[in-house]
Amino acid sequence: MTKRKTSPTRFKMHVKKGDTVQVIAGKDKGKVGEILKAIPNESKVIVKGVNIRTKHIKPQQEGETGQIVTSEAPIHSSNVMLYSEKQKVASRICYTFTEDGRKVRMLKKTGEIID
Repeated sequence: MTKRKTSPTRFKMHVKKGDTVQVIAGKDKGKVGEILKAIPNESKVIVKGVNIRTKHIKPQQEGETGQIVTSEAPIHSSNVMLYSEKQKVASRICYTFTEDGRKVRMLKKTGEIID
């Protein structure tokens, strides 16, 4: 009997869907894009225009032509850093509380509040 590989519990990630991030490691280092999808079970994110993969698709029906489809593949969340559009700089984050008691994410370099 084989053991089934179960994914670990969800990882706490510093980024969310919709955040603007800069890639800090890998072949796409320096690229800036928006997070399209977050995968907390694997601690990975899909960033628009980063880690592009091409897939060749065979024709399925008679008379149909094959095609080449490009799509974004996931990258590890530790390889991205939150990016400030105003200051044009990537920064680490810290968690602070607003006057009304909400916990929000703040960029350390600029002091800009994200949430």
